[in-house]
Amino acid sequence: MLYWLAQFSDGGDIFNLFRYITFRAGAAFFTALIFGFIFGQPLINFLRRKQKKGQPIREDGPQTHFVKAGTPTMGGLLILSALLVSTLLWARLDNPYVWIVLLVTYAFGLIGFADDYAKVTKQTTAGLSSRTRFLIGLVIAALAGAAAAWFHPDDLTGKLALPFLNETMLNLGIFFVPFSMVVIVGAANAVNLTDGLDGLAIMPVMIAAGTLGVIAYTVGRVDFAEYLGVNYVPGTGELLIFVAALIGGGLGFLWYNAPPAAVFMGDTGSLALGGALGAIAVVTKHEIVLAIVGGLFVVEALSVIIQVLYFKRTGRRVFLMAPIHHHFEKKGWAEPQIVIRFWIISLILALIGLATLKLR
Repeated sequence: MLYWLAQFSDGGDIFNLFRYITFRAGAAFFTALIFGFIFGQPLINFLRRKQKKGQPIREDGPQTHFVKAGTPTMGGLLILSALLVSTLLWARLDNPYVWIVLLVTYAFGLIGFADDYAKVTKQTTAGLSSRTRFLIGLVIAALAGAAAAWFHPDDLTGKLALPFLNETMLNLGIFFVPFSMVVIVGAANAVNLTDGLDGLAIMPVMIAAGTLGVIAYTVGRVDFAEYLGVNYVPGTGELLIFVAALIGGGLGFLWYNAPPAAVFMGDTGSLALGGALGAIAVVTKHEIVLAIVGGLFVVEALSVIIQVLYFKRTGRRVFLMAPIHHHFEKKGWAEPQIVIRFWIISLILALIGLATLKLR
């Protein structure tokens, strides 16, 4: 919105700053961060009054989790509110990619909100049926994939970029939309599975988002794209503002989610943020790179899939408990130890993901 102040610039005044994505990204970060600090505690107080008993705790979960009973959930509302206000203020609202990512984020956020609402009102760990969540998510992702394909340059439409292979594209044709559905829905659910310990999901989300933000800015600049040998996708640079707002809102949320958490993110936040990561990857043509920078989420999701399939086949378990962060809890690792080590892994994977920009 504030981008339009640039039209009042003669090229040498303060209004000229609004032309620059980097300036508006910095402003978006601080706007969302301050929003989180200001409204975090009032939101927590509101959620505590409304939810009373807070988020239900799994009876078969680690014993250490029962001390968290009564902690309110739906803290993702803080991130999503800060993200929305900041993005609308600082991003160019005539950019279709910004709207694609925004709509995916908040559509998945609505699914998560409905799921959290069902859990806290019925005081059960079972919210919406997994089939309902999955099917609605597929519809959202299909629309997003089709929209991304519509706005991509003709030479990139329906194609998949392969990391480490310079300018090599795999033409998916009509299968691009189904592939986009897998990426977006998979990312949303993988982040959702990761959100099981205080502070565990939000930092890897911010790390992955920051990496994708750098990639979005890079592929959105023809000079950077040519130098690094990546596909030029005009307009994606504006997503850096969305990502900066996400990181600012995420840090504001982490202030209250740090152990011991005063509020949980809930499905409201985890599904929305995961969907956002998937949408950014699809828009920037870096779907496979997402699997690298979001490798932690991939492992968390795979641990659940492996556990379920193996148990159905043999009646035994591969892990003491899934997702895998609970396995380490059962082995005696302290919660902060797991969280910080998983953060470190996420950072390493992000650096590997950024390396794909040059190793082509």
